[in-house]
Amino acid sequence: MAALLGPAVAAYTAVLAADTAVPAWHGAHRELPYLFAASATAAASGMALLLGPAHESGPARRAAFLAAAAEEVATRAAERRLGMVAETYRQGRAGTLLWAARVLTASGAASGLLLGRRSRSAAVVGGLALLAGSACIRFGIFAAGVASAEDPKYTVVPQRDDDPPDRS
Repeated sequence: MAALLGPAVAAYTAVLAADTAVPAWHGAHRELPYLFAASATAAASGMALLLGPAHESGPARRAAFLAAAAEEVATRAAERRLGMVAETYRQGRAGTLLWAARVLTASGAASGLLLGRRSRSAAVVGGLALLAGSACIRFGIFAAGVASAEDPKYTVVPQRDDDPPDRS
C-alpha cells in the first residue's frame, strides 16, 4: 500500500505550493511534484541505508542514485522554465540551501552506492547525507518562494512579458 500511495503523498505538497501565485513555485508547477517525489525517494533511501543492514541495502543504494539523478534533472528543468525567477533558486538563503542539497544528495548517493555495501559507516554517513539533502531541498524551495513573493520584480516583470502589445 505504501508503494502505491507514497509517490502521491510525496508530491502532494509540491502540487499545493505550485497552485499558488508565488512566482518561484507556480512557474515550476510541472517540475516541483517530480522534484519532491525524487527528494522523498532520496530521504527514504537514506533512512534505509541508515537503519538497514549494509548487505541488504542494494535496492536502497540504487534508489538513492536514481533519486539524486532525478532531483538534478527536475531542478535544472525548473530553473530553465522559470527564466529570471530562477535567480531566487540561486541567491540568498535559497541558493545556499539548494547548493547544500545538491552536494549532500550527490555525496550521499555516491557514498551509499560505492561504499555502502562494504562499510556500515559509509552507509550511515550516506544515509544521513541523503536525509539532510532532502530537508535542504524542501527548505530551499520554500525560501525561493518567499524571496520571489517579496520582490515585486519577480511578479511584475514576468507579467509584462506575457502581456500582448496594446493595439488600440
